Amino acid sequence: MNKRDKILTVILAIVCLAAPGKAQTQFQLPECKTYEFVKRDSALYLDVYKPTSPREDKAAVISLFGGGFFSGARDNREMKQVAQALVERGFTVISIDYRLGFLDKEMVASHSKLLKLTDLFQYCIDIATQDCAAAVAWTCANAGMLDIDPSKIILTGSSAGAISVLQMDYCRANSLENASELPAGWKPAAVIPYAGGIMCHKSKLKYKTDPAPTMLMHGKKDKIVNYKSFGLPLSSKLFGSKKVNKAMKRQDIPHWFISFDDMGHEVSIWLPGSVDLFCTFVDLTLQGRITTLEADMTDSNLKPTAWAQMSLLQLYGGGGPRKR
Repeated sequence: MNKRDKILTVILAIVCLAAPGKAQTQFQLPECKTYEFVKRDSALYLDVYKPTSPREDKAAVISLFGGGFFSGARDNREMKQVAQALVERGFTVISIDYRLGFLDKEMVASHSKLLKLTDLFQYCIDIATQDCAAAVAWTCANAGMLDIDPSKIILTGSSAGAISVLQMDYCRANSLENASELPAGWKPAAVIPYAGGIMCHKSKLKYKTDPAPTMLMHGKKDKIVNYKSFGLPLSSKLFGSKKVNKAMKRQDIPHWFISFDDMGHEVSIWLPGSVDLFCTFVDLTLQGRITTLEADMTDSNLKPTAWAQMSLLQLYGGGGPRKR
């Protein structure tokens, strides 16, 4: 690590740990407005939370829940905590539905054998990616009504949601079909995944055009969304944040990569505790000042939990993700 990166690491640590967010109890989350944004087999909806004191740049955040492509909801407790943390900082927050592939009983039944599990994960990620793209398209088309700047839309997500936002920007940068519903020429202002990854059938990730400025965050002990990669031989692999970081470095793509030595999947729900870091990355990105940064972090408020130490097989062994 050179001197510049060391200085940036110190700054990052100060932002993350020494500047606690405002007390959540002092801020009441405004009521949301709900809109249908696309019809698939059934209608999909999104919730829009408007700040009382919006940012001057009219930036917005599209947020995707976690839950292993089996559970979760746009309006669950964790998503409301995310919305509260970001609305308080002046962002318009858009929390979206996406289809949960593991609830497709016919697809699950036909892919129950071990050798087909990777294809099943690919299906889950594909449809979530498509729905994320549709939500972006709706948001851009309704930017005037929402009073946001469509060029300043940030994508964020937790776990399965983090995979979905990373995957969508990967598909956009590589002109792949799953991003075809995006408005022509649109690019996220930033992508901020909490414990995400990218599914790819190639041995190495490669971007044909630059992805959005990205801040990767991941626990090194994560066995649910693996920190490095996961997959069967001769099949697609889910490349975790470490591999995504490697691909971006190989192509000289500016990004931040934040790792946690002693954490597993707990990092997936860290957004409310890292809102200062989130805002710093967004602000620097919108100012065009992002350079590549790698840092190992700790947060005394982020505690190891039993569910987050599970392996992927443990998580799905009982028919779906365990409750947190």
